[in-house]
Amino acid sequence: MVEYDPHRWWSYFHYLRGSMVKQIVGRVLLFVLWSAGVVAFSRHVAHVGVPLTVHTLAGMSLSLLLVFRTNASYDRFWEGRKLWGGIVNETRNLARASEVFLGRTPLYAPLVRWTAAFPFAAAAWLRGQRQLGPQAAELPQAFVQEVLSAQHVPLSVARRMTAVLDEGRRSGLYPEYVQMQLDQNVQLLIDYLGGCERIHRTPMPFAYMVHLRRALILYCGTLPFSLVDTFGWVTVPATFVVTYVFFGIEEIGVEIEDPFGTDDNDLPLDTICENIQNNLLAFLPANPNAHDHSAP
Repeated sequence: MVEYDPHRWWSYFHYLRGSMVKQIVGRVLLFVLWSAGVVAFSRHVAHVGVPLTVHTLAGMSLSLLLVFRTNASYDRFWEGRKLWGGIVNETRNLARASEVFLGRTPLYAPLVRWTAAFPFAAAAWLRGQRQLGPQAAELPQAFVQEVLSAQHVPLSVARRMTAVLDEGRRSGLYPEYVQMQLDQNVQLLIDYLGGCERIHRTPMPFAYMVHLRRALILYCGTLPFSLVDTFGWVTVPATFVVTYVFFGIEEIGVEIEDPFGTDDNDLPLDTICENIQNNLLAFLPANPNAHDHSAP
């Protein structure tokens, strides 16, 4: 994600990163060249101008379609951020609540480390990868390999967290109802990940996407014919402005509808995961031998 100060205007005017220019420049230039050809043909070969009324009406409808597209994509973006906010909260709650019962035992460090690994596993899973982040080196390697080879890596991490909690109950550190309360945090982590998977695996309906893009191409392709009589060669920069705005809005919707990737406008999952890890590791004692690597 691009970090910026919303109070500053001109400082970002020249930015290319995150501005969609790279993604749409080819389309925009194509229609600009097309508009120049239309103007030249109308000036030197035959009159091809048409009344502006149809494009005025079509432009209003197209604007509504683009607004709906952008709003729907932003809803997905913001829901994704709320789900990851829930992951932040529940990892902290689990580490905080379990410290009362496990803080002085060898089970606490593995629980915290598996909990810190969960966000990294979830972020990688949403990106089609398999990894556990930096804490993998601090966990029992047999369990790490088992988790990484599992069908669903984050779910397997959650199983290891539940296994540690169950070991605490079987060791007599707390009764079963306390284990159920602690495991509720693990359950919520899985729920939040499921919400992210729903967003990731459910794109915008194909019919809406293809209709919007067809409408964009038809509108921008025929726009020079409605402007050439009134604007002449100014039709070329006018087409540039319209196509830049319309294609830019559509591309913004495309980029933020699945906010879990590594694009410039996606959620900063790497930063969120690192923050969670730092928050959780602060619970652990300074003595590196205070945890037992043989724990689940």
